[in-house]
Amino acid sequence: MRRTTGPSRRAARGFTLIEVVVALVVMAVMSVMAWRAVTVLTTSRERNEAAMDRAETLQTLIRQWELDLREVQKSDVFDALTFDGATLRITRRRETGLQLVAWQLKEGRLARWESQTLSNADALRDAWFRSQQLNAGEMRELPGLDRVTGWQMYFFQQGAWANAQSSLDKDPASNDPANKGAAVSNAVPDGVRMRLQFGEDSGYRGELVREVSVEGGS
Repeated sequence: MRRTTGPSRRAARGFTLIEVVVALVVMAVMSVMAWRAVTVLTTSRERNEAAMDRAETLQTLIRQWELDLREVQKSDVFDALTFDGATLRITRRRETGLQLVAWQLKEGRLARWESQTLSNADALRDAWFRSQQLNAGEMRELPGLDRVTGWQMYFFQQGAWANAQSSLDKDPASNDPANKGAAVSNAVPDGVRMRLQFGEDSGYRGELVREVSVEGGS
């Protein structure tokens, strides 16, 4: 009977404990590196998706704002377009009547409220009063934009831009629906400029400025 020679015996003995430990360490390092790479990719994708959602929300908001202004309709109840520093109110034409739209900034949220289609002066006055009674809870349920720190509105009239709160030179009583005897100026600017300021944690950079022409202005 022949005995197994030395080299053949060494080839069949398998791995040593040190070799196994080294292999496990290498595999662990590779697993950690792979996990970190996947985490980075996942985080990057989530950030990109959040940025895209914010951009889409802002674009939708701006498109709606522009559409509201392009459908301004004068009435005999109060001015068709007013801004008091916090709320932009627009009387908008619809197929079967008028609609009151209120863009309002409250507690860092810019939101849009709209009434039903209105067919008479009393309904329009009621909608005006309703727009003044909106609270922060209701605003959060409306389509809008969060983390807005401020906004300004400017009207273009007589060839120049002016602060919306000081332009049009109208009697403030004309915008009080309770004062039914007040004369309505019915002056509508040729254009509106909006400036939005955002908070540092909003995901938006700097300031947004948009302008839109108003049909039937002046």
